[in-house]
Amino acid sequence: MAASGIRFVSSGFVLQKAKEDGSLVRYGLTATKKLGNAVARNRARRRLRALAQGHLIPYAAPCDYVLVAREAIITREFTQLISDLEKALKVLKCQKTSS
Repeated sequence: MAASGIRFVSSGFVLQKAKEDGSLVRYGLTATKKLGNAVARNRARRRLRALAQGHLIPYAAPCDYVLVAREAIITREFTQLISDLEKALKVLKCQKTSS
């Protein structure tokens, strides 16, 4: 998936889009040791999970996604993360179409 080049990079996270094969929005989370110790990585994963459950699942088209945490996710305002995710969905053309 990383080689496919379907991704959006923001200061807080990277959103990667995978195959479109089902009717569900599925997501994976990644926080590497580059972020810091276990406490920092867990905080990053919690923030990514909140972002995905609150704004990725309701507004994204059915597909598989991966959210990769970057260093700024720990200090960035959550409202900025939300706006980054909305922008990512627009750029990747992954917004849910109204039925």
